Amino acid sequence: MLQLQRMRRVAGASCLLRRLSATGRSSTKNASFSEVLQLEDKKLTGVVFPLRGLEKYLAPDVNTASFRTFSPGLDDIRRAEALFKPSGRHVIDYFSSAVRMDHAPRLAQPEVCFVGRSNVGKSSLIKALFSLAPEVEVRVSKTPGHTKKMNFFKVGKYFTLVDMPGYGYRAPQDFADMVEAYLQERQNLKRTFLLVDSLVGLQKADHIAIEMLEEFGIPYVLVLTKIDKAPKGLLVKNVLEIQDFAEKHTQGCFPQLFPVSSIEYSGIHLLRCFIAHVTGNLPMMNS
Repeated sequence: MLQLQRMRRVAGASCLLRRLSATGRSSTKNASFSEVLQLEDKKLTGVVFPLRGLEKYLAPDVNTASFRTFSPGLDDIRRAEALFKPSGRHVIDYFSSAVRMDHAPRLAQPEVCFVGRSNVGKSSLIKALFSLAPEVEVRVSKTPGHTKKMNFFKVGKYFTLVDMPGYGYRAPQDFADMVEAYLQERQNLKRTFLLVDSLVGLQKADHIAIEMLEEFGIPYVLVLTKIDKAPKGLLVKNVLEIQDFAEKHTQGCFPQLFPVSSIEYSGIHLLRCFIAHVTGNLPMMNS
């Protein structure tokens, strides 16, 4: 009897450790589009098209036309996901790093880059995009603002994703020189993704980054991170304010915002599809 009780205690402790270990890891629920397709319609819409999920909180006279500027079908999203799944011949992995443009790898394939303030959730977003390829190592600085390298990830033969150093708080002194040189000289750069924290909206450092992109004539997209943490009222307020700013004060900004959650995978599937599209790997008739 004592031995049976001891075995139960050991089994219970082991189960508790497994639960604690699981909570310490990032959930991959809804990382695969096949999982999302099992959701009821309203929840599916909220996960795949977060902007549309916010429409019920808006006044009837609010113009939501830009919410559907990029409007792929579910089959397009499914096809795009295939690019983010590694296979025998399709390798997705970290490729190299560079601290200056003359150190950057010379790659001919299309490229997209991700920029944003320190602690905006850029590394978490890239991990979520690559969640179907868990062996990909997304290097994260232990101290926000201390990453000093451009990190290049090759998605097979299809495109390269570049993780740029964070700007703002404690950014490296040579950040501006590094980023400006990259944006001006990278001939295969197809789109820049500028990340904005949905909890605080556009900050002074973000406006400076936008001014730089506008000055250089670089086409870019605004991605709103951490939407799972923002109360709905605050999220709606920041979405409308950022959308209004983009409409009135920008030329190179894509008219649709891309809200995302790296925890719940809201907006991740749509963003994957957009990346596949702008890199020329997913032609669509209606988008």
